[in-house]
Amino acid sequence: MNRLLELRDQGQAVWLDYIRRDLLTAGRLAALVRDDGVTGVTSNPAIFNEAIGESSLYDAALEEILASEPDSSIVDLYEELAVRDIRRAADVLAPVFETTSGADGFVSLEVSPHLARDTAGTVAEARRLWQRVDRPNLMIKVPATAEGIPALEELLASGIHVNVTLMFSLAHYEAVAQAYLRGVGRAAEPGRVASVASFFVSRVDSKVDPLLAADGSEAALALAGKIGIANSKLAYARYREIFEGDAFAPLAARGARPQRVLWASTSTKNPAYRDVLYVEELIGPNTVNTVPPETLEAFRDHGESRPSLTEDVAAARGAVAALADLGLDLAALTEELQREGVEKFVQPFDALLATLAAKRDALRVA
Repeated sequence: MNRLLELRDQGQAVWLDYIRRDLLTAGRLAALVRDDGVTGVTSNPAIFNEAIGESSLYDAALEEILASEPDSSIVDLYEELAVRDIRRAADVLAPVFETTSGADGFVSLEVSPHLARDTAGTVAEARRLWQRVDRPNLMIKVPATAEGIPALEELLASGIHVNVTLMFSLAHYEAVAQAYLRGVGRAAEPGRVASVASFFVSRVDSKVDPLLAADGSEAALALAGKIGIANSKLAYARYREIFEGDAFAPLAARGARPQRVLWASTSTKNPAYRDVLYVEELIGPNTVNTVPPETLEAFRDHGESRPSLTEDVAAARGAVAALADLGLDLAALTEELQREGVEKFVQPFDALLATLAAKRDALRVA
């Protein structure tokens, strides 16, 4: 049996953290949906920068747009190229959306990372993109910043699907889950609104591991490669408390679905760790793992499935407590990760716009 399909049997959806024009035009995404059980696609500015800025796949489309609309701004050019890809991906995944009655089959498109600290701007851009893409299985990505949380609530209340991103801590998760309850509670049709809470994993280890190495003690080194997973297990435990408990029951009675936790940043950054570590150790019902192509291929080849998210939760709590005993403040480190995460999306977004400006100027000269 395909090892990726075993994740589905465990109640976990697999989404592809990647988008590019040839993935859509050559039937590769359709094959992943058909053969590997992929049920969603996520994108972000870094992915689009690689797809549009570092290949010639979009040059013909860029020429076409400029021929018909020569005065297009750089942002307009980017958005037109991105929207075309998002629509195509959404159409490939439409059968999944239909057969799951709107529970899966989503494609995510991010608001500008420059709006991460702008609630009103985020809401306005999300609504505009929702109308422009015009696909029922679109999810708008909104960061879990202090300014993004009220935007999340407002968008859910108006019936727009939201992928809440850049979550690194239990505090981030708590704020997002509570905003989901409020927003869906205000929605006219709660059962027609979907959302995922994107919790980042490997970046936590990338931040913490060097500090553990600098400490050098046996207790510190024993925690290397464990905090990202422990942190995630505690978030999932909180998910179960909220969505399997009394807090969600009234909304469930109105047809609302739980907000699934989505594991993001699940490629292994440290070559000393197993290349499917952040998939194998985060498997559980009502979750999503969004993986880049290389991680998807690795799991298909040698991944092992088991209900790992509910294993050793007490040990996960112990690992986080041991980190504090070493004087490392996980809450402060995860706040820093979120700030860095916003910047890591701003930089490729701006680089992409600069690349498009250069291509536009070259075409105008030609």
